[in-house]
Amino acid sequence: MKIISANVNGIRSANNKGFFEWIQSTNADIVCLQEIKADHDSIPVELKNIAGYHVTFFPAQKKGYSGVAIYSKQKPDNILWGLNHSDADDEGRYLEFQFGTLSVISLYMPSGSSGEDKQAKKFRVMDHYLPILKSQHKDRSYIICGDWNIAHNEIDLKNWKGNLKNSGFLPEERAWLTELFTNGYTDSWRVLYPELPGYTWWSNRGQAYAKDVGWRIDYHIISNDLRDKLVSAEIYKEQKFSDHAPLIVNYNI
Repeated sequence: MKIISANVNGIRSANNKGFFEWIQSTNADIVCLQEIKADHDSIPVELKNIAGYHVTFFPAQKKGYSGVAIYSKQKPDNILWGLNHSDADDEGRYLEFQFGTLSVISLYMPSGSSGEDKQAKKFRVMDHYLPILKSQHKDRSYIICGDWNIAHNEIDLKNWKGNLKNSGFLPEERAWLTELFTNGYTDSWRVLYPELPGYTWWSNRGQAYAKDVGWRIDYHIISNDLRDKLVSAEIYKEQKFSDHAPLIVNYNI
């Protein structure tokens, strides 16, 4: 099973850059998108009808903002929208496809980088979501793909010393991920590649992409029962569709 997670920074923009031609060439089983930045009326018809895929979109209420989507070759048995929390659900940040006892999720955690009010919202979503995460994996298997907007450790961003007080690398955020990883979940990239930074996002300033001054904030976080199902992973940079690179993980499922 090949699953791709990608923050597309606008589904229409990514489409214009060849993202969906690339997706079809990968033969991916499931594709989880974040930051689609389009409501149902503004998503091009051809992106709603890609041959061989079932698709569901969960846009934000605000036009041109946030939103997630999942494309899947197999039709899901059930679909869940949202976390029952307005800070997340009004902005279309959580979509879950269920296949038997396996859940595959596209998650777009809020960013707190643009102000204290945004950081407060991020913390509210984190506080709401963590108890759910801790309890849910006891009944099902989970693959949570997405832009978590948190770099966990120093290896996960190039300029960690300069970001110790910045959103995305705050002690509270990093501790939150640590708690998650000690309560039933695994960071798939870090298991497969303990010493590879694995950056997935680069600022548009200062030639960060060209110099690979990046952050690893996109993850496949999986329930521990799937740890032995991991085969390989890669970050696709041969084409640039967004300020994030697609994260591809192969599973023996």
